Amino acid sequence: MFVRRAVTKDVPEIARLLYQVNNVHADIRPDLFVHGKRKYTDEEIRIIIKDDETPVFVCYEDENSNELLGYCFSVFEKKHGHSLQPVKTLYLDDICVDEKARGKHVGTVIFEHVKEFAKKNGCYDMTLNVWEGNDSAKAFYEAMGFKVLKYGMEIVL
Repeated sequence: MFVRRAVTKDVPEIARLLYQVNNVHADIRPDLFVHGKRKYTDEEIRIIIKDDETPVFVCYEDENSNELLGYCFSVFEKKHGHSLQPVKTLYLDDICVDEKARGKHVGTVIFEHVKEFAKKNGCYDMTLNVWEGNDSAKAFYEAMGFKVLKYGMEIVL
C-alpha cells in the first residue's frame, strides 16, 4: 500500500469516503448526524489539504491506483498555558477506511505512516476522539496503543 500527503486530484475520492464515515456516525447518533451528508465541501477539502497545519494523508493500493482505500485528516496543535507543559500534538481529526477495504490492514498502514510523520515533526503525542458506540473504531485505536486521555460527557435535554 502507498500512503502520501493528499493533493487536489484526491478531492473526489476523499469526498466519497467522507460520506461513508458520516453515515457510520449517523447510524450511531442520528440526533446529531444527518445520513447522506459529509463533513467538508470539495472547496473546504482543497483548502485543508493545502495547509501544512492540517495535513491530510491518503492511502492507495499503489502509486498508480485511482481508488482511495482510506484517509486521515490531522491538525497540529500546540498546548500551552500557566499549568500545562508546552507540547506539540498531532490531532487525528478524521480517519476513514473504505468499507470495501476494511479488514485489509489499511487503517494500520495509514496510522503507522501518520505516526512516523508526527514523530519527524516533533510531536509529543497524537490525540483523537471516538464517538461512544463506535466500538470497532475504539478497538482499532486501542490496538494501535491509544489510551483514554479524558472523557467528554453530555446530557441531552
